[in-house]
Amino acid sequence: SLRFTYSQRKHRNMSTLRNKLVSSQFVVTTELIPPKGVSLTGLLVKAEQLKPLVDGINVTDSHNSRMSLSPLAAAHQLVQTGLEPIMQMTTRDRNRIALQSDMLGAHILGIRNLVCMGGDPPHLGDHPDAKPVFDLATNELIAAASGLNAGKDFAGNTVNGTTEFHIGAVVNPGADDLDVEIARMEEKVAAGAVFFQTQAIYDTAKFAAFIDRVAHMKVSILAGILPVKSVRMAQHMNDNVPGIFIPDHIINAIDKATDVKQTSSEITASIIQELCSLCQGIHLMTLGWEDQIPRILDLAGIDR
Repeated sequence: SLRFTYSQRKHRNMSTLRNKLVSSQFVVTTELIPPKGVSLTGLLVKAEQLKPLVDGINVTDSHNSRMSLSPLAAAHQLVQTGLEPIMQMTTRDRNRIALQSDMLGAHILGIRNLVCMGGDPPHLGDHPDAKPVFDLATNELIAAASGLNAGKDFAGNTVNGTTEFHIGAVVNPGADDLDVEIARMEEKVAAGAVFFQTQAIYDTAKFAAFIDRVAHMKVSILAGILPVKSVRMAQHMNDNVPGIFIPDHIINAIDKATDVKQTSSEITASIIQELCSLCQGIHLMTLGWEDQIPRILDLAGIDR
């Protein structure tokens, strides 16, 4: 009976995000930032509101190098409420032993989707004196997750049981050196990544050209969508975020808007409409504007 019970639980915890992508369903993911503390009320309220609208919720790993609740704990809470988390893992803070230990723990707790990345350097966050780790490159972290799926740790040792991770990574279609970015993407695919969430997209023609160049990799790509909340935000991103350029016509529209949320949602929806035929889904990064997601999806004509 114990074996039967475990089998039922294992089946229930399979990644439905993976199944939707494999069956060519257009997916919508978003992300939430765990709190800097132990109160999960705000996060869980937002997650419950998003439940009928999205296919997965990224749980960030000390976003922008600002210390916050462990994504492992936050993702587990989402699993318990019937939501499907996508747990971000960065190589910034933990060595290969800790990272693999966390992955095994995540699997036990019902977490099946991972997004692997390097993470922002600690000096940019709220603990600038923290020592960076970066023991593994991102493709090595992906390989470690893939190895656990095959029953081996990163050192080649056999582990007791296998994981079933749906492994993702990130890519920047607007990178200054796109050849290098695509080469890194190819390394991530070779290591075991099967889906990618991108940096925020504002130039759909440039994104289409990127898609043409990476079509040979046969992976699912979720286009990053980030609503412009203010002129100041747009100018900051243009000046400081590599691979992002928000066009003047968008900035001017936000500047002249009488209802910024409405105008921003309309612009965002228009971008989504242009992207839908180019990718397998979208990744909405609303940064506190989660209440706008229903409006954005409705304006974009995405049926939920």
